[in-house]
Amino acid sequence: MVLRLVLGLVITAVALAVAGRRAFLLYRLARSGQPVEPGRTSGVGKRSEAVATEVLGQRKLLKWTVPGVAHFAVFWGFTILLATIVEGFGALFQRDFHIPLIGTQAWLGFLEDLFVVAVLAGLAVFAVLRLTQRPEREGRRSRFYGSHLGPAWLVLFMIFNVMWTLLLYRGAQINNGVFPYAQGAFASEAVARLLAPLGATANDVLETAGLLASLGIVLGFLVLVLYSKHLHIFLAPLNVAFSRRPRALGPLLPVYSGGKEVDFEDPGEDDKIGRGVIEDFTWKGMLDFGTCTECGRCQSQCPAWNTGKPLNPKLLIMGLRDHAMAKAPYLLAGSDEQRAALPKDVLAEVERPLVGTADEGGVIDPDVLWSCVTCGACVEQCPVDIEHVDHIVDMRRYQVLIESQFPKEAHTLLRNLERSGDPWGRGAQARLEWTAGLPFDVRVLGDGQTLPADVDHLLWVGCAGALDENAKKTTRAVAELLHEAGVEFMVLGGAETCTGDAARRLGQELLFQELAKQNVETLDAAGAKRIVVTCAHCFNALGNEYKQLGGDYEVLHHTQLLSRLVAENKLVPVRPVDAAVTYHDPCYLGRHNRVFAPPRDLLGGVPGVRLTEMPRNRETSFCCGAGGARMWMEETIGVRINETRTDEAIATGAELITAACPFCIVMLTDGAAVRKQQGKAPDELQVVDVSRVLLRSIRAVD
Repeated sequence: MVLRLVLGLVITAVALAVAGRRAFLLYRLARSGQPVEPGRTSGVGKRSEAVATEVLGQRKLLKWTVPGVAHFAVFWGFTILLATIVEGFGALFQRDFHIPLIGTQAWLGFLEDLFVVAVLAGLAVFAVLRLTQRPEREGRRSRFYGSHLGPAWLVLFMIFNVMWTLLLYRGAQINNGVFPYAQGAFASEAVARLLAPLGATANDVLETAGLLASLGIVLGFLVLVLYSKHLHIFLAPLNVAFSRRPRALGPLLPVYSGGKEVDFEDPGEDDKIGRGVIEDFTWKGMLDFGTCTECGRCQSQCPAWNTGKPLNPKLLIMGLRDHAMAKAPYLLAGSDEQRAALPKDVLAEVERPLVGTADEGGVIDPDVLWSCVTCGACVEQCPVDIEHVDHIVDMRRYQVLIESQFPKEAHTLLRNLERSGDPWGRGAQARLEWTAGLPFDVRVLGDGQTLPADVDHLLWVGCAGALDENAKKTTRAVAELLHEAGVEFMVLGGAETCTGDAARRLGQELLFQELAKQNVETLDAAGAKRIVVTCAHCFNALGNEYKQLGGDYEVLHHTQLLSRLVAENKLVPVRPVDAAVTYHDPCYLGRHNRVFAPPRDLLGGVPGVRLTEMPRNRETSFCCGAGGARMWMEETIGVRINETRTDEAIATGAELITAACPFCIVMLTDGAAVRKQQGKAPDELQVVDVSRVLLRSIRAVD
């Protein structure tokens, strides 16, 4: 008894010393990050709810049923089996130790053994998943591509060892008469029956050996966790608690430096614009990097990765994490002398550019950074709330605003936005061309005027809605439907300028703020309160991001307003539209802003429409490829994202591919045209906005 107590305490002291040293280093590394923006620690109630649902409830993990249930079993297994660790340490001091009050009750013994079995079953599922989805077999399709598979297998083996040694010493305890539970622990009792023929002496030895082995493996597992990607066991609750609420989608964060928003009209000398080196990231960014589980759920949904691009959200976060760890000695050094004395490999890591080609030794390749369409699929899928899009855009901001390094095609976009206020460079004089041919006059707000009391909504036409030939048809359709429903609306005409969405996601925050402030001034002067838009990107910018600049408006997407008008019988679809239809969820309408039902309600209310969903829809919708300013940049790597999405739509047998964003319409129209030329789509196939389908049923129009 004394020997096992001494050995147990020695093992514990050594393990805790090693683990504590590592934990302190990780804490110091996280603290080396920049302060976070305001609000990260407020709203304790909502943050507690997030931890309860996402960590304890495993909400996101359970969306993938089989691995989700397996992880649920292992997570809760370790949570419940904390009681057995308490019992094990207690048994070092007293052989028949039990937890006070509840430590002899049958339900606890049953619960402990139930989760031992559940954990073993979960481990079997994980092993099968890793074998069937191994990268050597599946290549890029494997969600474990690029993950650290060796340590992952080691962790599974360690967990298995924890379970069988636990059952071993519990079974021996039963035979030795020192087990705290008279009944209920069914698995331990089964092991006891197997050990009983060995006799009292053997069971005494097995009890001590099993106890020390179990505790030793648990402590070894603790050390391993702190040195591996399984660090998420401890960091995930923190990362979820400090994540953006309700989600890190929709509005991008402004540029923060030192925890304060950068004033671009009068920036401070020490203000950091974007992320140029690893230490520019906030401590929440550092927490993100350390929390990555390498599960690959993000990459499984990433449109860039799934079409042959180099961007893999998981590998991007892993690369930033590995770079931070390699650079840690430099970041944590207390003086220039200590830094100068660091090993050559650490100093070489310091010299690596955060963004650079392989020849330059960059941590993140430029093609990785610029492949992102900011669709948010990675953020949506991540079970530990890593904010991939924010990190990517912050790195883009540094490249654009400080290094002036960005794709050549984007130069034309930015120049047109600066000079003409739209991506095509057409200018204000072209913004009312879409009204030509309408059977009624569109009311245009004049200079210095405010919206009259009889006007229900300001129709924000947007650059595409005013200037793109296909999008003009949508704008006219919406205008006709509003007129039909008796909704009074006005437009700004030439007073509109681009919302700046593409500039912001490209990383040109300064240009975004110039455009946005101009629009806020115009909207405020017009007395705008209720705005309806036809573009998902304008919807997100006006409704979410303009609040950061003082523009607080009620913004409706046209599908929301039209579905309400149909529900109120102000619009009555009566003429059948006999067509097989599928609907594509725009990322910035659906995933970013949770508008899923209104477009489907509109289509479902049109007689004759046969709606078939694509396999990837709603939260898991596959991007059209236009987001993140990618609409204005050529795709030269891998397969075109828009063609991949078009193929999914064609596979439903649709005669009409519908969407609710002009960017999506452009991309899907181009994709359909390519497939028609290749003979892979019928000539009759059309790509239209949902409003045009409704208008066909209201009036006899194409």
